[in-house]
Amino acid sequence: MADGGRNGVRSPLVRWLREVWEIRLYRYLALLVTAVLVAGVTVAVRAVTDENRSCGPGVARPADSDECVGVATGPYDFGHAQLRDTVNAIDRENDRLKAGSYVTIALMLPYTASTPSTLSDIQHEVQGAYLAQWQANHTSNGQAPSIRLVLANPGATSDHWEAMVDQLERMTKSADRLRAVAGVGQSTDNNKKAVAELTARGIPVVGASITADDLANGQHGKDPLPGLARVSPTNTDEARALASFAKVNAGRALLVYDKPGDPYTRTLQTSFAALLKGSPYEPQPFTPPADRTQEGTTANTFRQITHLVCDTSADTDTILFAGRHTQLRQFINALGTRGCQNRRFTVLTGDEGSYLSGDKKLDRTALTHNLSVRYTSLAHPDTWTKSPPGPGGSATDAKVLTDLLARAVREPVGPIGPVALDDGQLIIAYDAITLAVHGIREATPDGAAVPPLADVGLQWPQVKGSLRVNGASGWICLDVHGNPYDKAVPIVELHADGGSRFVRIAWPEGKPPAGECLPPS
Repeated sequence: MADGGRNGVRSPLVRWLREVWEIRLYRYLALLVTAVLVAGVTVAVRAVTDENRSCGPGVARPADSDECVGVATGPYDFGHAQLRDTVNAIDRENDRLKAGSYVTIALMLPYTASTPSTLSDIQHEVQGAYLAQWQANHTSNGQAPSIRLVLANPGATSDHWEAMVDQLERMTKSADRLRAVAGVGQSTDNNKKAVAELTARGIPVVGASITADDLANGQHGKDPLPGLARVSPTNTDEARALASFAKVNAGRALLVYDKPGDPYTRTLQTSFAALLKGSPYEPQPFTPPADRTQEGTTANTFRQITHLVCDTSADTDTILFAGRHTQLRQFINALGTRGCQNRRFTVLTGDEGSYLSGDKKLDRTALTHNLSVRYTSLAHPDTWTKSPPGPGGSATDAKVLTDLLARAVREPVGPIGPVALDDGQLIIAYDAITLAVHGIREATPDGAAVPPLADVGLQWPQVKGSLRVNGASGWICLDVHGNPYDKAVPIVELHADGGSRFVRIAWPEGKPPAGECLPPS
């Protein structure tokens, strides 16, 4: 017999209670199903999102950015087709290395930069680094360990340097056996922080194109960046070399500088200001965007400064420019339309001038209006072929690289895409990796496969005399602080017809180093 009443008929109360219970049950079931579905969708969305944050092995987009940053441990070109050939060549070379036979060097550069001039420099540095890797693995009589090369990206303006440094440190303790970071890029505040943190964690760094004095050891006798070596002179040394070449007369010169500046422009300004003590003119500042690769409104300021240039006395003929390449280009373009085109001026600046060799926004007709632009290049292909023989470097050392370039048009060395040497970036990156390899192998004990991480940076003070590195850019003889001593500084001039022209070698000490290349005390 059914419950609820006689003859199987449910009472109204029972029916009502059952309906209420069923409604609640359905509601609870619906809520439960909805919760499960929402949870499942959330997990799925997170999984898809996390998967989409990955760009390639070792490289991903941070939660707050669309840049692919990190350390690319596979053939990843960061979305730049111009890097593809060299990235593939690096991958082929890395693949042939036997497990346990190699150590890793990371080439740190802003691979997600977007400006054509910066990308051109990055392409050339990657090419130079790869050629040094290939040479170390194939033409060094079997010296060990072999060299694996990876690309480390802190972001276009190095905003993500902290995550990159964490990743690099983990690679020192893994099968990657990271033993050095090379390159670094420009002398910016973020890069300075990255180098400080890398060296604080005991990771040796070899700077390629960094020239800022405060991104170097030895200032005021202190070494805040232990384990840092550089293959480029400091801004102070470049300015000294420029002064010895140009015979700058303070009474006939004017300084134009970036305010507030970055490590490169600030130290260049300080070095130039020291050359202009007694100048009758106060320095003229300009304020660029925080990202100095951007145009901003600085061109308006330069139009005004050109009026002041024309207001100087008739014997003023030299302008020292402490700024980045985008602003240098704007200033040159403004000088091309100055009112006093009948007067001749020479603009002297640091190695940022090399970026303008292929800059299509540069108005080269400005260089036909009584205007010369000369800069201190980090390297130039004509340095040793058009200079008299002597200490400090040689055509023979430079030819090692050019012969390798000739082989790099096809396998097994290449292809690595079209190359250019005028901006010096390929040459200086080749030398930086060569120095890193030298330090790694000198630190490797007899019978050992891998050097202790801490011992690599200890090699830099011994890179001198017969232990110097004969670079394609010149002799690399390091002082006890890891800075190159009396390094050859090519003076290069922008050419109205395109490209640049080597003028002459200048030396920070006013003359080449002695044959033994031993820095004085």
